[in-house]
Amino acid sequence: MSWSESGESQCPIARCLAVVGDRWTMLIMRELFFGNRRFDGLLAQTGMSPHLLSTRLKRLEADGVLARNAYQQKPPRHEYVLTDSGQDLYPVLMTLAGWGRKWGGLDDSTPALRVTHRACGHEVDTGLACLACGEAFTRADVETTFSDNFVAERNERMAAFQAAKKQAAGDA
Repeated sequence: MSWSESGESQCPIARCLAVVGDRWTMLIMRELFFGNRRFDGLLAQTGMSPHLLSTRLKRLEADGVLARNAYQQKPPRHEYVLTDSGQDLYPVLMTLAGWGRKWGGLDDSTPALRVTHRACGHEVDTGLACLACGEAFTRADVETTFSDNFVAERNERMAAFQAAKKQAAGDA
């Protein structure tokens, strides 16, 4: 089966990968789950080229994973929000985060992010239920906070993005 045919497979994993099976798309999904909904913010935090980001966003919209909503008319500006289909990818991202914590060679003493179950206040792991109280949870039931290092990393990316954008505008 060729990669272009994977979306037609009977395998649910292949069909899922046809929609979200590349690293750029999963970084977009990460940012949307973090509440980053605007093109420039997605561009800054993923490091993608504008063309690549635009292409991926259009594909996710066509696949029903996100919706594009206008927030400004002149010039036209849109934000991107997860649909129910997109929201259902939350456990996938949680599982990837858990795998990355375990196998990614990260320093566990200061995790980049913590996901806390709002109902009981305990940190959750990669499962679909809170380890402390056993209650099932969805994205709406948890709160994510970033470590100082991760905030700094994100701020550095945004500053570098804005500086490059300003320089490009000055060069034009």
